[in-house]
Amino acid sequence: MSTSKKLFGTNGVRGLVNVELTPDMTVKIGLAIGTFFGKKKLLLGQDARTSGSMLAKAVMSGLTATGCDVYFVGMAPTPSLQFAVKNHKMDGGVIITASHNPAEYNGIKVIWKDGVETSHEQEVEIEKNYFDNRFSFASWDKLGEIKKLSGINDEYISAIKTHVNVEKISEKHFHIVVDTANSVGGLTTPQLMRELGCKVTSINANIDGTFPGRQPEPCLESLGELAATVKAIGADIGVAFDGDADRSIFVDETGEVYMGDKTFAIVLKHFLLKNKGATVVTPVSSSTLIKDTADSYNGKIEWTKVGSVTVSHRMREINAKLGGEENGGVFYEPHQAVRDGAMTTALLLEIMAETGKRLSELVAEQPQYFIEKCKVECPNEKKTALQKRIYEQVKNENISTIDGVKIWFSDQSSILIRASGTEPVYRLYAEAKKKEKALEIVKEYSSKLKELLQII
Repeated sequence: MSTSKKLFGTNGVRGLVNVELTPDMTVKIGLAIGTFFGKKKLLLGQDARTSGSMLAKAVMSGLTATGCDVYFVGMAPTPSLQFAVKNHKMDGGVIITASHNPAEYNGIKVIWKDGVETSHEQEVEIEKNYFDNRFSFASWDKLGEIKKLSGINDEYISAIKTHVNVEKISEKHFHIVVDTANSVGGLTTPQLMRELGCKVTSINANIDGTFPGRQPEPCLESLGELAATVKAIGADIGVAFDGDADRSIFVDETGEVYMGDKTFAIVLKHFLLKNKGATVVTPVSSSTLIKDTADSYNGKIEWTKVGSVTVSHRMREINAKLGGEENGGVFYEPHQAVRDGAMTTALLLEIMAETGKRLSELVAEQPQYFIEKCKVECPNEKKTALQKRIYEQVKNENISTIDGVKIWFSDQSSILIRASGTEPVYRLYAEAKKKEKALEIVKEYSSKLKELLQII
């Protein structure tokens, strides 16, 4: 296989439906995955996208053609599916989801038997099968079987409850607004919250793969309705999920939206109070707030490249019990070493219950940083050349090249510039003690990128 050929991005295979990701391609991906596993038991599920059933059937055809037995569970959040792979002792799994991408996209994630996404090395093996047409077809009498598996969402909810103080949370009778973006988070989180004694108000709750309520990426621009609802009805907290509910973004009682670093820092602080000297795994895209929190409570930081797969596998390698990302992904290993939006929500409610503090008060205790993000369109074929140009311009600054280029400035501000692994864009994450400074940095460097692209 040519080293220039890639199937997997930062998090699975992604593409525009029937343009970049077609049924015949998906059958072939299924064959490649089935050949990689070799006549094993695999779980298969999907998020709410309109193309989900079409692509699930295509993957199913490829898997059964190689002799794999497929246990189909239908729609469920990604962390629920990951838990089911481990809980039902499957050999692996396949999830049809494009996570936060718009409705016209879909994708494929491959899960190992421990519920964690396959490693990048394993992805290379699947890619070799795909590009070399190296498929292990089963004989007509040894084809895999298709079976249905039900009840996994209830099992997942029960498992989360074993990791938090249900009685303590229930005593508080929290009122929570849940925004599931018309996707699969609605199949689990509202029920979990009610079982934790919460009053639940749901918005964008009906399953609809066109995502009519808002785009599946939970960001400041898309969560106005959630913020307004929390404030209007006097709720204690609001939570919004992405399309497959592995990430969660929170809103406090005043309607303030917090990006993932602030709530992850809350979880991190209380985790370190109970786990002295523990190591936490987080990507280089995370805020300095995470380092400040770890330093303040005697924790250690293990920095990684951006991507949930990298965080999960590094946690396993060093036996870390907690990981987190700035995008709202929290990895709580006592439950499972993957991003899990519902688990994160339960942990945050437990902290509020134990401390007696509102979310706004917990955030106010932290060192304050402001993060501004933007993206610059960049064709995939230009990404490497652009990266070299960026490095040449900033190599004499205080930088890290763990993933892309991160520049630290003397006034505690910084910017991370990296190519997306899932879209034809460069992502910029600027951080500073003042919002205006963060905006200024992100504007300056997005302009520089656009100028560099003109001469590549």
